[in-house]
Amino acid sequence: MLDLSYDTWKPKVIAGATGDWELVIGMEIHAQIASNAKLFSGASTQVGSEPNSNVAFVDVAMPGMLPVINEFCIEQVVRSGLGLKAKINRTSAFDRKNYFYPDLPQGYQISQFYYPIVGEGEVLVEMGPGVARLVRIERIHLEQDAGKSIHDMDPNMSFVDFNRTGVALMEIVSRPDIRGPEEAAAYVSKLRQILRYLGTCDGNMQNGNLRVDVNVSVCRPGQYEKYQATQDFGHLGTRCEIKNMNSLRFIQQAIEYESRRQIAILEDGRAVKQETRLYDADKGETRSLRSKEEAHDYRYFPCPDLLPLEIEQAWINDIAARMPELPDAKKARFIADYGLTDYDANVLTAELEAANFFEAVAKGRDGKIAANWVINELFGRLNKEDKAIANSPVSAEQLGGMLDLLAKGEITGKMAKDLFELLWNEGGDPAEVAARHGIKAVTDTGAIEAALDELIAANPTQVEKAKVNAKLAGWFTGQVLKATGGKADPAVVSAMVMQRLGL
Repeated sequence: MLDLSYDTWKPKVIAGATGDWELVIGMEIHAQIASNAKLFSGASTQVGSEPNSNVAFVDVAMPGMLPVINEFCIEQVVRSGLGLKAKINRTSAFDRKNYFYPDLPQGYQISQFYYPIVGEGEVLVEMGPGVARLVRIERIHLEQDAGKSIHDMDPNMSFVDFNRTGVALMEIVSRPDIRGPEEAAAYVSKLRQILRYLGTCDGNMQNGNLRVDVNVSVCRPGQYEKYQATQDFGHLGTRCEIKNMNSLRFIQQAIEYESRRQIAILEDGRAVKQETRLYDADKGETRSLRSKEEAHDYRYFPCPDLLPLEIEQAWINDIAARMPELPDAKKARFIADYGLTDYDANVLTAELEAANFFEAVAKGRDGKIAANWVINELFGRLNKEDKAIANSPVSAEQLGGMLDLLAKGEITGKMAKDLFELLWNEGGDPAEVAARHGIKAVTDTGAIEAALDELIAANPTQVEKAKVNAKLAGWFTGQVLKATGGKADPAVVSAMVMQRLGL
């Protein structure tokens, strides 16, 4: 059972000159919806295309062009909401968020403010064995992405690529429930994992398909509990937003720096100014970008080009019926069905591809042995060679076939490692590769007994020592294995040694 209390997981506390401070963190995660077409046009969302090649007239606000909603994007948001145990609002509406940027051709962003498509949900964030924190989701709203300004192609001019303009985004807004840098990174990682399992976002942070805005404030111990009791944000201190974070490591570093910056300001008797900031990874510090906008600064009003979105409950039910098994459920099943440890189940369910690979290997076999080979041998080799599991030279079928040979006693553990190396480099059927390379365990007990009897007869002093100290019997085991070229099963040989010596 996971413990959701603060008894085992304490909020981050920073010692200041005038006393202790606690962190309060909320997040806005912009997740690009996995869809072949944009939110309001049929233009492609393919990454890496020539600049301004995936652009429809409506994307760049050509006169007379009207947006048409992409139903699949709506389905993806609903699926995400269900995956986060959130309320799906059957009626939602689009608004215009007015602001000017060169890469926003309309002069406004079509978003949702007053009536989002998804309401309150939750994410369970594990912080250690048996310990988890519950982070509440306030809302998920749907919006279109802006384009991309390019400033490094010419010393005197900037360029704009509109390929990303109009791509569908989910903005997932959390409550200020996160209490430390590690917890913030764990929350983003867990949310990314869920979206990838659902297939609603590929979670590629490097390409900007998952971007994080981090809201950080500091308060004295006990103030957060007052906020929980009253829902008065005044207890939490003035927050600053750090924009467009795309690295879990940088998120933690930015929170650490920003919290200490705010503490220094407050302990100096000054007030923290609410603003938007950027994190400079090279300098390890945040810097001011602009004063923090509020809703009235954007002049939200209902989008006149789009009718309110009405969703039928039967459609929601159909999406719910087709939901995949999510990480927490899969982890619990792996522990129950395969007898895995909490750690091994965590590793194997971190990515859906890894979980599927493991299940293909473990089906009908010893789950613990399969997990050991997948985690230690396969993952270790993949990491060493910087390969994804989708590109593994050893397939699940091959690894499973190798484990079958091991289970039948046809190869030993050492031989299995040699065979794994051959499969990695050469491929092929495990049984055929083993036969071709002469990899076969000695199963003739008569040959083993003969070698052992010869050793005992030739080494009476060693026999007497072993009878006094049973640990020295291992010498006989090693010698027999050496005599058989390492092809005998060590466990079988060891048992025979103990029997022969009467130990």
